[in-house]
Amino acid sequence: MKTFRTLIGGLCLCAAVSSCAPSAQKDETAALEQPSKSDIVIENIMTRRSIRQYKPQAVNRDTMQVILNCGINAPNGQNKQSWEVRVVDNPEYINGLTEIYKKANPEAAKDPSFKNMFRNAPTIAFIARDTKYDLSQIDCGLLGENMILSAWSMGIGSCCLGGPIRFMNTNKEAAPYLERLGFSEGYELLYCIAFGYPDEAPAAKPRMQEKVKFVD
Repeated sequence: MKTFRTLIGGLCLCAAVSSCAPSAQKDETAALEQPSKSDIVIENIMTRRSIRQYKPQAVNRDTMQVILNCGINAPNGQNKQSWEVRVVDNPEYINGLTEIYKKANPEAAKDPSFKNMFRNAPTIAFIARDTKYDLSQIDCGLLGENMILSAWSMGIGSCCLGGPIRFMNTNKEAAPYLERLGFSEGYELLYCIAFGYPDEAPAAKPRMQEKVKFVD
């Protein structure tokens, strides 16, 4: 009887092991097929494109908050955090400023696809630098890159823009719109980033590898 029970127990154990084995193998195979963190990060960087055509809907503010949180966690000199960011998704602001831009640049409005001066994007992040810190431009650049890459990982396109900022900083009629951004004293509007859901899929442009060298 003891031998019989031992035999039955052994058979049950074998059955349990063999019933679990396929599942364990599947889990192991799935784990091997999962991309590593570095693969995901590298793919996100290498597939990112500057987007210049957007769908009309603004980026959800909760999503923009995630993007902003990624931005402010970028490296920055001496933890000075020498930037300020203002996000605008108000069509009245964007369209009103665009009308002033069109008045000064009538040729731009002749393009039938032209909707606003920010590459038609529905959401704009304005980034200002602290003029009291001589390396604040670097901090602002790092902040912006974090925002761009985090946005791309969530299916949101972007484009860094300098032309609209040059206009806002120099055109007297645009001054009230600049003032509405409410940057602190001593801060200067440096650049902006257009954000939105892509309405195009541009191909990658070649990069000049000869500009990068190792020095022995």
